[in-house]
Amino acid sequence: MNRTILIVICDFLLVSLLAFSTVDINEVSDNATTRPTTEVSTNQADVGKDLTSVMRLALDEERKNRDLLLSELEKTRSTVGEQQTLLTEREKQVQTARQQVQATQQELDAREQRARQLLQQQTELQQQFASAQTNIQALGQQLQRSSTEAVMSQEKLLAMQAELRKQAEDAAALQRQLANLAQSNQAVLSEKQRLATQLQVAEVEKRHATEQAARMQEQVQVEREEKAKLAEGVKALASKSGELVEEIRENRPLAPNHIFNNFLTNRVFASISGSRPGILGEVKRKEDTATVLATDGTNTFAICHVEDTPLVLWTPGTDWQRLTGTFGRDPSRVPIRNLSFQFRDPRIVWMKLNPADARALGTNKVYHLSADPFKFQDAVLVGANEGYYGECRFEIDLSTPDHVRLDRNVLKGLFGKFNPSRGDLVFSRTGELLGVMANSTYCMVVRNFDAGGTIPFDEDLKNRRVDLMLSTLHGQVRGLPLKLQ
Repeated sequence: MNRTILIVICDFLLVSLLAFSTVDINEVSDNATTRPTTEVSTNQADVGKDLTSVMRLALDEERKNRDLLLSELEKTRSTVGEQQTLLTEREKQVQTARQQVQATQQELDAREQRARQLLQQQTELQQQFASAQTNIQALGQQLQRSSTEAVMSQEKLLAMQAELRKQAEDAAALQRQLANLAQSNQAVLSEKQRLATQLQVAEVEKRHATEQAARMQEQVQVEREEKAKLAEGVKALASKSGELVEEIRENRPLAPNHIFNNFLTNRVFASISGSRPGILGEVKRKEDTATVLATDGTNTFAICHVEDTPLVLWTPGTDWQRLTGTFGRDPSRVPIRNLSFQFRDPRIVWMKLNPADARALGTNKVYHLSADPFKFQDAVLVGANEGYYGECRFEIDLSTPDHVRLDRNVLKGLFGKFNPSRGDLVFSRTGELLGVMANSTYCMVVRNFDAGGTIPFDEDLKNRRVDLMLSTLHGQVRGLPLKLQ
């Protein structure tokens, strides 16, 4: 408000106040009781003074209010300036905010467009996902069919592998037969050459004898005829006598006690030890396996069951580093030089001895193989390592031509706890070696010493793959009829 206007208003108010105060005083003086004149004059003078004092106070108050208003005006101006400054700054902030809002709006538009694009991509991805689900189901069905085909292929593969193993075994057997035939052919060729040489010598001798006979023919013709007749008679008699003796010897059954006594008198003991590769070099031993010496007419062998040795036929086979062994018959002891597996049943093994070693053992009897294993139905079974023996009966089984079956209903134990088992020796009633028990029921008839594999002793066996040989032989055993295993 303007200062001049404010002063005029104040003056107007003061005049109005004085006017109203004078009227009141006059009214009081008219209504009151009589008073002295001096008092009235004094009161009027006092009223003037009071009015002056009031005016002065009012002016002082006005000045104070004026000063206060001036200070407030300055403050208001400064506040207005500050507010103007703040308003300017706020306008700038509003402008900035508007720009930010515009930028935000643009960003929102961009995001909305991006959202529409993402929504479109999501729709496409959902379509692709649905297509992928369909493909997955198709692939699952195809995988199931493939799995079924794979199982069938695996079974076919196993069958083919079994057939391949069988063919490999047959090929190996044929290879061994070829090798044996080659050896036999070589022996026949050698024998043929020897006979050709003997024939040439004989022809030369015959020619000389013919010339000499021609010179003496006239002189000794009669004498030759007589001697020829005499010689023919002697030869016929000797032949008949030898045949008779041989027939009597071959057909005379020996007592089981005699056969067992011959076994005790002529048995030898085989001790074999083997070391296998490893950190500590494991060693396995088989001590004092009782056996006998047998011959095929040319070579001498000691025969037993593979379980009477440290070797084991199994798949996978055990690799051996070295094998050593000795034959013992008090007081003699000779080394074992090799070990061979029977061609038709690898569970039966034999160890070949040279003539010097056989003589060194000092046995009185080397057993011959039985020429006619089925001449007698009964046989004598000897538990070589158990110390029992007894009479038993063997029957021919057409499904196992190389084995005969033990008739357990006809057993007659004569000594010890008679319980036929694998590794027992079987002798014919004429005292010849018939065979070896392959298991507790079937006896392997030994007709020859054809080897299906040989392991040398006292040699480094690292590179000979003994484990592969044992595994192959185990496969051959597994290929035998179940009743022979």
